[in-house]
Amino acid sequence: MRAWPALISGVLFGLGLTLSGMSDPAKVLGFLNITGAWIPDLIFVMGGAVVVTFLITPLVTAREAPLLASTFSLPGKQLLDRRLVGGAVLFGIGWGLSGYCPGPALVSLLYGYESTVVFCLAMFAGMALEGPLSRLFAPS
Repeated sequence: MRAWPALISGVLFGLGLTLSGMSDPAKVLGFLNITGAWIPDLIFVMGGAVVVTFLITPLVTAREAPLLASTFSLPGKQLLDRRLVGGAVLFGIGWGLSGYCPGPALVSLLYGYESTVVFCLAMFAGMALEGPLSRLFAPS
C-alpha cells in the first residue's frame, strides 16, 4: 500500500516530462544549443519548477515530518569535492551529447527508440560500476 503514492508521483512526473517536452532529446539539445537555433521553451519548465520549489519547500519543511514518512531526508551542507564536481561534469557531458538525463530517459523508453535503450543500458552500467570503481580508487 505504501508504494501507491510513489507510483502515482512517478506517473505524474513522467507525464509532466512528456507534456513539457523534456523527454524529447531534440528539444533538449535545441535548448542547450545557445549559439545556434536555440529553442527557449524549456526555460519556462525550469522557471516554473524553481518558483514552485521556492514557494512550497518552506511550507513542507515546516512540518514535523512528511505525510508518508517518519522523518525528512534532506541533504546536509557539504563542501564541493572532486567526486561531486567530476560527477556533475560527466552528467553534463552525457546530457549535452544525448539530450537525456535519467528521468526523461526512462520516460522515453516508452517511445521505443534504439538510442534511448542504448542510453539507458549505459546509464545502468555506470550506476552498477560506480560502487566498485569508487572502492578501487578510494584513498587508503
